[in-house]
Amino acid sequence: MSDDQTTAFFEQIGGEDALHATVDAFYGSVLKDPVLQPLFGAGAPHHVDHLTAFLAEVFGGPSRYTDDLGGFDTLLTAHRGLAITDEQRARFIELFDRAVTEHGPADPGLRTSLHDYIVFGTEVAQVNSHAKGDDDLHPCQEVPRWP
Repeated sequence: MSDDQTTAFFEQIGGEDALHATVDAFYGSVLKDPVLQPLFGAGAPHHVDHLTAFLAEVFGGPSRYTDDLGGFDTLLTAHRGLAITDEQRARFIELFDRAVTEHGPADPGLRTSLHDYIVFGTEVAQVNSHAKGDDDLHPCQEVPRWP
């Protein structure tokens, strides 16, 4: 997919404002969820902003996550040692999908693309959360561009 097509996807899903609303709703549900709350603890004031910036970059928006917030290495560090379970991964996907349904684009194709990325992204996070060393990390080691 060309950079122009990826940028168009970012715009089609509503840009940074729409992503922020989705992430904010998602994060609020995570902090109340008994399956996911142990991974997130009491939460972090910057988490909604950082996840919004990461997803904006993934979906063709500005590269603020890489340029200003530490990029993929920061994400990798945050996930190492968490030992994310299959149940936690599935719940993350479920709650993100719910937030997309409530705050994301109405178009089913766009929702499917968002879902497909979250499935991929949670796979990367889960693999990296169990890595004992660099050889165990997921092959994706940079902020991907989706779709």
